[in-house]
Amino acid sequence: MKKIGLVGGISWVSTIDYYRFINEGINEKLGGLNFAECIIYSLNFDDFQRNNTANNWDVTFELITNACKNLEKSGAEAIVLCANTAHAVVERVEKEISLPIIHIATATANEINKKGLKKVGLLGTKFTMEMDFYKDKLAEHDIETIIPYLQDERDYIQKTLKEELGRGIINEQTKRAYIMVINKMIENGAEGIILGCTEIPMIISQDDISVPVFDTTKIHSAAAVNFALSLS
Repeated sequence: MKKIGLVGGISWVSTIDYYRFINEGINEKLGGLNFAECIIYSLNFDDFQRNNTANNWDVTFELITNACKNLEKSGAEAIVLCANTAHAVVERVEKEISLPIIHIATATANEINKKGLKKVGLLGTKFTMEMDFYKDKLAEHDIETIIPYLQDERDYIQKTLKEELGRGIINEQTKRAYIMVINKMIENGAEGIILGCTEIPMIISQDDISVPVFDTTKIHSAAAVNFALSLS
């Protein structure tokens, strides 16, 4: 089994889900008392959020690169960045380390292609929705991406991800608001919805949405399991 290095803490809430899903995935395939060999480097979420908000991506790059290098020194054989937004700097980080990084958008695109969808809605942090790194990766797999049209909607999602879900706070009013935004994207042609922030599955599931939902936390974790077992 290959050792997986997890860059977590962004946020700690979703990092717990990654740890659980990866261990459950390994055990499902191997049975018995087999579980994942993994190493977690947990960042300070405040450092990550503060620099992103200030558009200081150089510092974000340094934070993530340092975490990856420490995981590499500790014996990790591949890296999982446990947040969609962290992939904004993944191409720069890849140049600084010798380990493969299991890309969350690539794993998600593979699942979308399995269902034959060509146009999806993307819900995530303001950075994931508004920057090009995620949409460009999906476009490489012939997938068109749309995001919430209104700036107020994107700002609301960003605020609640930071102040509620990132702290483990569940609010039914927030859930209803997210569903309204998602339904607008479906009306605008989205054939599926990407839960493109690893905290969103805390309040949104397939049961809430009429089109296929892509839970990036579970998808990314499954890709890590496949790598660990040399299945991909």
